[in-house]
Amino acid sequence: MSRFVVLKVLLGPLLKLLLRPRVEGLERIPASGPVILAGNHLTFIDSVILPLVCERQVFFIGKDEYVKGRSLKGRLMAWFFTAVGMIPVDRDGGRGGVAALMTGRRVLERGDMFGIYPEGTRSPDGRLYRGRTGIARLTLMTGAPVVPFAMIGTDRVQPGGRGLPKLGAGRRITVRFGDPLDFSRYEGMDRDRYVLRAVTDEVMTDVMRLSGQEYVDMYATKARAA
Repeated sequence: MSRFVVLKVLLGPLLKLLLRPRVEGLERIPASGPVILAGNHLTFIDSVILPLVCERQVFFIGKDEYVKGRSLKGRLMAWFFTAVGMIPVDRDGGRGGVAALMTGRRVLERGDMFGIYPEGTRSPDGRLYRGRTGIARLTLMTGAPVVPFAMIGTDRVQPGGRGLPKLGAGRRITVRFGDPLDFSRYEGMDRDRYVLRAVTDEVMTDVMRLSGQEYVDMYATKARAA
């Protein structure tokens, strides 16, 4: 069995017991073929919960520093993160975005699912921020449908994105999936910046509807730096 299957068999029941996630619309994810999952990003454990609630394996980009540790703890972390589908990429420097985009393209072209947070980073305050157009480039280059999703309540389980999850009343997690979005009408227009923005905004509108978050028309990185 793959490491993902082993991890899901071991952690899936524990996740359901401790966090009791409510999953809505899982049947909207196509059973086969390339799929882009695009959603909001509230805290670190989003990337742990999403793969464990999906029936198909989800691959996503993560910082390569998560898999570089040589200690026992570091090696366990590397095994865990790669098992849940993380593909380590050096995102620092001018070519980090290109490397992430090409990695996602390879995942989709082999017929797998690729998860992405269009905001580019975790929300600094729980609101939903402007999406970056990498999501639009991916769907237009590969023809893969986009399934929007929303993480709800994960920021209450792991405030600030650090430390162990906090359990208890009022900390119920919901993962909600929307209907697949087809952008084949824009085929061959992946270099048109107006099309890229329109596609990205359409995705983010669905994420906003699913999550119920307040929308902020600026990039989250700029909000963090302010």
